[in-house]
Amino acid sequence: MPRYALITGASSGIGLALAEALARRGRSLILVARQGDALDSIAGELSRRFAVDVLFRACDLGEPLQLSGLLHELEQNELSIDLLINGAEVGTCGAFVAQDWRGEQQLIEVNVLALARLCHALGTVMAGQGSGQILNVAALGGFHPGPWMSNYHASQAYVLHFSEGLREELKEYGVSVSVLCPGPMRNAYLCSTEMDSAAPVHDKRLISAEEVALITLKALDKNRAIIIPGWRNRLLAIAPRLAPRWLVRKVAARRNRPLSRG
Repeated sequence: MPRYALITGASSGIGLALAEALARRGRSLILVARQGDALDSIAGELSRRFAVDVLFRACDLGEPLQLSGLLHELEQNELSIDLLINGAEVGTCGAFVAQDWRGEQQLIEVNVLALARLCHALGTVMAGQGSGQILNVAALGGFHPGPWMSNYHASQAYVLHFSEGLREELKEYGVSVSVLCPGPMRNAYLCSTEMDSAAPVHDKRLISAEEVALITLKALDKNRAIIIPGWRNRLLAIAPRLAPRWLVRKVAARRNRPLSRG
């Protein structure tokens, strides 16, 4: 029976880059995202290029019933998953009280509740099997508060701390848990729940999603707990611990507020 890597947020960005990097290694994949047509195309291309088994499921992780259906389907088909990558996320910008609540709720549903539920469901199976890996993706914003993106930063802090705690709990069962904090990336989209409505960042000094994926897989091979690609990003993760909290908040507010207006 083949073992699969299940990747959420697999239609773009880090999720897609990790899917390609794993396919290149000969891994069988289960790709999950909202865009069914995009997943169909991606699955066909990866299967053709790398001769691997690639399954896909269109699923809005912000809808609990759809997530329940996905988990039920995985259980019914008895698919063996030894790597879970939680790469799906939602982001919002602007003053929290000025946002539409439905968008803020979706952020929590996807970034927190869906991630935790997938970790619980598949982590339980992995623990019973005595092996497996979980990789959660959290922005560097999880290391500090973020005015004008308060809900998003809080969700990333949850992912970071949850992953570290879960790592200690599951290691005695032979299951490793890591968290990837990639920082800003070249050609990524800033401050938007819908990627088409934001302009990509083309700064050549930034690392690409493909580079992040390669660094991440090497770090997973070494069972790293926290993966932060690039020395600049590692400095950004350390800096909030060295400065007073009031200063961290003000610096983050000054950086985020222009994005919320853009």
